[in-house]
Order: sequence, then C-alpha cells, then structure tokens
Amino acid sequence: MEVKLYVGNLSRSTTEEELNVLFAQAGNVNATEVIKDRKSGESKGFAFITMSAKSEADKAISMFNQYLLGDRELKVNLAKPRVERNSSGFSSSL
Repeated sequence: MEVKLYVGNLSRSTTEEELNVLFAQAGNVNATEVIKDRKSGESKGFAFITMSAKSEADKAISMFNQYLLGDRELKVNLAKPRVERNSSGFSSSL
C-alpha cells in the first residue's frame, strides 16, 4: 500500500531528483512532487513523496526527519489527507 510523506523546510533550490536519490535510500519512491507557487513557479519549501510501503515510509521518516540537507533541517512525517477548499479558499468542513 502506497504511503505519502510530507517533507518540509526544504531549500527553494531543492529538486525532485535530489529528493528521489535521498529517499531511495529508505525504499522504493513511486512519486516526488516539489510544491511550487502557481504565479512565480518557485518552490514553496515543501514536497510530497510517495513510498511503496508503510515500512519504507517509516524507515524514511526515521532516517530523514531532522536530516540536514544543505543548511536546512528537514521535517518529514506522514502526509495528512488533503482538505477540500471551496472557491473562496476556505475549508468546507466548518
């Protein structure tokens, strides 16, 4: 079962390829997405990584949470489910 990880506190210059290489040390990486600003195209400083199995995701968390990448300490944890937003940008679950 695939598991999605949140990776935060990234340098704006961190690439998907760098994250793929790093997280492959913990297991099979199915997908990597660095989140970018729609207008500028610049990284927002976080990414989502999809691992093949829960055991691999757990290993990645233990290996890379607080890992120093460049001059930044990564924050790695299980991604929370996406909250759907209405057209005004607010959560519709109020």
